[in-house]
Amino acid sequence: MTDSIVTDAADQTADPEGGARGSDFARLSRRITQAGLMERRPGYYTVRIGLVTASFVGGWAVFFALGDSWYQLLVALFLAVVFAQIGLVAHDLAHRQVFRSRRSSEIAGLVAGNVAIGMSYGWWMDKHTRHHTNPNHEDHDPDVSPDVLLWSPEQAAVSKGLPRVLGRWQAFLFFPLLTLEGFNLHVASVRALLRPSTKHRAVEASLLVVHAALYLGALFVVLSPGKAVVFFLLHQAIFGVYLGCTFAPNHKGMPMFRGDEKIDFLRRQVLTSRNVRGGYVVDTVLGGLNYQIEHHLFPSMPMPNLRRAQPIVQQYCQELGVDYLESGIISSYAQALRHLHAVGAPLRAQTATAG
Repeated sequence: MTDSIVTDAADQTADPEGGARGSDFARLSRRITQAGLMERRPGYYTVRIGLVTASFVGGWAVFFALGDSWYQLLVALFLAVVFAQIGLVAHDLAHRQVFRSRRSSEIAGLVAGNVAIGMSYGWWMDKHTRHHTNPNHEDHDPDVSPDVLLWSPEQAAVSKGLPRVLGRWQAFLFFPLLTLEGFNLHVASVRALLRPSTKHRAVEASLLVVHAALYLGALFVVLSPGKAVVFFLLHQAIFGVYLGCTFAPNHKGMPMFRGDEKIDFLRRQVLTSRNVRGGYVVDTVLGGLNYQIEHHLFPSMPMPNLRRAQPIVQQYCQELGVDYLESGIISSYAQALRHLHAVGAPLRAQTATAG
């Protein structure tokens, strides 16, 4: 398990890379620190975690009260949203936005990730660390690996098997495929914990077993087998769509890097990220990840401070002449889907030629 994601708050007043161009980030970091935006927000997180916990407990209380009823499908929808919100809280915990202590963050993350929603906190943290270090880098960012979808023309050119088949029409398949993301998180978690190199694998595996026993036990004790299966499929599908829609607007369709292309820390984070406009409702629904540029520059900045950091970062980027992209939520998805469709164009052309 990686100990922390990218950079701790205490390190973010320093240039992460050094060098003349890297000093651009150091100057921005001083402005952010002077504005007090790296300070913890314990009151905010107490309320947020309290509300999410109450929703989780309340949702399951309604589940047990309803019993063997098809109205449970409404509970499945509600709990899918709650599970996604717990995932967003786990994200903040992993970045040490909530607690200063690494140990406190890890314990809370294991409870939120492994026990509550059945996702390996350690596996996800390692994966997300690599993403933050090299966003949209084809060789280093696991979020743009061509496992199912293709993210660049170069990936499309050498694609084989399922990615090549799906790649032709992947823009149309994107949202349907997100219904499988919840299942994928569980499978990937188990696969990661089967590797001997995974840290704390016994603890994490035990907690995942606890989650599975409680979750599946509740479904099949309270519901008939048919209703239990339908509840499970609907709940996990909506959970996956919600999480996928939370992360999709942030980087998809933004510049990609490969090989040994060199770019300093500030530009690497800003140029590969997209902010999503929307106000407090969007902030809540997307867990603050709509301020993706600010989050990538200062990953341990508490979520509610990202809104206040946004004008400082945007103005600074204008001073430097660095492109800073902010879109509406519909436009952000449209840009991502257009990019996916463009990547698949050569594959469609080959199919048409062969036909």
